[in-house]
Amino acid sequence: MLRRISAVQSSFRLNRPFRISRGTRTAAEVITVEIAQGGVTGRGEGVPYARYDETLDSALHQIETARPAIEAGVDRRELLGLMPAGAARNAVDCALWDLEAKLAGRSVAEMAGWPEPAPVATAMTIGVDTPANMAAAARALRNVPLLKVKVDDHDPLAAIRAVREVAPAPRMIVDPNESWSMQGLADRQSALADLGVDLLEQPLAAGDDAELEGFAPLVPLAADESGHLRDDIPRIARRYQVINIKLDKTGGLTSALEVATAAQQAGLRLMVGCMVSSSLSIAPALVLAQRCAFVDLDGPTWLAADRPGGVTEIEGVMKPAEPGFWGAL
Repeated sequence: MLRRISAVQSSFRLNRPFRISRGTRTAAEVITVEIAQGGVTGRGEGVPYARYDETLDSALHQIETARPAIEAGVDRRELLGLMPAGAARNAVDCALWDLEAKLAGRSVAEMAGWPEPAPVATAMTIGVDTPANMAAAARALRNVPLLKVKVDDHDPLAAIRAVREVAPAPRMIVDPNESWSMQGLADRQSALADLGVDLLEQPLAAGDDAELEGFAPLVPLAADESGHLRDDIPRIARRYQVINIKLDKTGGLTSALEVATAAQQAGLRLMVGCMVSSSLSIAPALVLAQRCAFVDLDGPTWLAADRPGGVTEIEGVMKPAEPGFWGAL
């Protein structure tokens, strides 16, 4: 078996600044992996995240370190012990899924035992800004099925109210990105419920969420930064009602599917999320999305130009990529 892997940095300019409580970005910087074998090539993408001390260089170094084993034929299960969870392993894992599907003449969904990707309602994100500017952004999205409103700890209810006034119909996820205190969370419960918020994602810092044990929220809470792997599920289930699974954090689709199964067994509802990324990150996540209560895969909608043949979004509904893009012949 002759196998070759390549890993390069790819940059995608954004069509508008993306602002969350931690800062602003104007480009999506990703790692693109290609693994060639038997005349076909599998592709995968990872987005290194500074929150977890990841950089483009560190991700590329991890892949280079694992290169001999990958080119010698390591499979996806063996990859879990070869590389740490994170963006680098995600890119390699998804490339191996794509390669395996092409070599077998089967789809990734079929191999995984999950439904084939179909169009799903995805959250459309409104970044942190003034309430007036967030309302203006929401007005253009007032007819989508699901909004995601990014906030910080500076009068977040004013921002949520401004969005809700112009967009009363969509379901709503509010995401403080770890910026709230426990007291702020408790004080805002009634207002969040009155504003029709459907899900509150990671309000507290991941290291400070033990206080959620025994807390009865009026709006369900989703864990994001608080845990990513199967071993995290028992702790998450004591503090949250939903888990946001991101392939860049689980380290690929292989681990993400394990997390999803364990989470459902623990009584958690599923959410799938993404970084600001190209369609090559979203195509694998759409497999997982078929069994999720909340889907947040609008990453490519922030790009000035996506990869050709990728996913498409129309009025908040994400449609799978063209045949042959990833995961199917």
